[in-house]
Amino acid sequence: MAILVIAQGGAAAYAPEQTLAAFDLAAKQSADLLGVTLHLSGDGHPVVIQDERLERTTNGQGYVNEWTLRELKRLDAGSWFSAAFSGQRLQTLTEVIERFKDEVGFWIELPAGSERYPGIEERMISLLQIYGVDDRALICSASLTALSKLRDLDPSLKTVFSCAGRQAELGALGHIGVSGVFLARDVSEGTMTLAAEKGLKLYVRTDERQAMARLVRRGVAGLVTPRPDLLRSLLPPS
Repeated sequence: MAILVIAQGGAAAYAPEQTLAAFDLAAKQSADLLGVTLHLSGDGHPVVIQDERLERTTNGQGYVNEWTLRELKRLDAGSWFSAAFSGQRLQTLTEVIERFKDEVGFWIELPAGSERYPGIEERMISLLQIYGVDDRALICSASLTALSKLRDLDPSLKTVFSCAGRQAELGALGHIGVSGVFLARDVSEGTMTLAAEKGLKLYVRTDERQAMARLVRRGVAGLVTPRPDLLRSLLPPS
């Protein structure tokens, strides 16, 4: 089975993460899925931004959900990375799907579910279904609340649990109904064996060539990276 090239925040090694500039570049670099992280604005819109706070990647301050979408749209989301990207704006999930739905699939990370952002699961699923991309999306979250709610709302949706890779966590996933697990580091043989026994696909984050090559040889389901071009160069031609 082909290994999925998942562009974390887009081609975020070369352009400001979670912006159109990074997503456009990731699509050009033949990513299979765009890695989109969602938080909810104060007026209920799923906004594409890595952090729950604004300071690191915009010229705003405070939490995303303290701002309306109109206010968030005025922020500069590119200058922190380079002056060349000055004027990049925050995007909604709707805008990202509309722009890229005919080119790539989507890896959507929910750092928090309804326990922090009431209704975020319903809003996300509705948009995926409206645009007909729900079968080309993987939803990743460390929130058991979000994963359970997603299962109840749409049992056919493919979900991934973001975990630390401890075997005890993998062994307790049966009741959630996820199809895979996401690890933010390399993976041990024991973890790979247990995941296979549980029927779980493994997705791993890396931006380092040697780690990519090793994980490709080990046959993980997908690699999450800000350097989709590097990963693509290590894979056989499709």
